[in-house]
Amino acid sequence: MGAMQDSAEIGMAAAVGPCASIPADHMAFIRQVLDSVGDKWSMLIIAVLEVGPMRYTDLQRQIPGISQRMLTHTLRQLTEDGLISRTAYAEVPPRVEYALTPLGGGLNEIVKQLIGWAADHHDEIRASRSRPGAAASPSRS
Repeated sequence: MGAMQDSAEIGMAAAVGPCASIPADHMAFIRQVLDSVGDKWSMLIIAVLEVGPMRYTDLQRQIPGISQRMLTHTLRQLTEDGLISRTAYAEVPPRVEYALTPLGGGLNEIVKQLIGWAADHHDEIRASRSRPGAAASPSRS
């Protein structure tokens, strides 16, 4: 068990650092939120929706590599967390649009900065990963 988990289990907050101001009984939930919004597909969906509401197929086109299953799962999670809205229109054929909520819009700025940082440092990170002794992982290729 890590020190953070030990602290949370006995009801104490971290003594120093960014977690010190977070009540121990909130930490498990905070970790869940960070897991949800911090995954690559969530961040890309939030960034893509910056331009405005989009249909499912448009999102799929804008996010290369995302599977239908993962897009559906991630949209459901982001909707459940209140970061995006899902609006179904009673038309034939049915139309559904996804859009950022005000809460998701606030996260969008942070997401854009993180994506920009990753793009700006692409070459450095790739070079570091290709050095002898760097841990090779198929998912990082």
